[in-house]
This record gives sequence, C-alpha cells and structure tokens, in this order.
Amino acid sequence: MARSQSTEILAEMVANVLVVSCEVGDTIAQGDTVILLESMKMEIPVLAERAGTVTAIRVTAGDVVQEGDPLIVLD
Repeated sequence: MARSQSTEILAEMVANVLVVSCEVGDTIAQGDTVILLESMKMEIPVLAERAGTVTAIRVTAGDVVQEGDPLIVLD
C-alpha cells in the first residue's frame, strides 16, 4: 500500500500570523492562500506549494513565527 507523502509549508520570514485560511480536513489546490502573514506592515500570503488535504495547522492568528517554522502540513 502506497503511503502519501506529507509536505510542511514553512514560514519564509519572521512575521505575525494574521489569518489562517484553512482548517484541518480541507482540500486545497496548489496556489491557494492558506495563511496571511504580516511583516513590516506588509501582508504576505502563504500559498500552498501543491494540492492536498490539510492534516495539521501549527499556528493560530496572533502567533509570531520565525523563518523556517512549520505552518501547515499537507498530505
């Protein structure tokens, strides 16, 4: 039985989490915005690198993330 490969979507910079746009169990398409970050008064959308199902959300609105922190896990 083939096992699906998980992908973690990581923060690309230090930022505040403004909005989490998905929930565990959601099916998303490649390019969908999954999180909206804010850094230096700019809003930065975090896009899904591939299509998949959200299996974990590692942050909530109001969190501060560092570069490389995991945000979302997709299967």
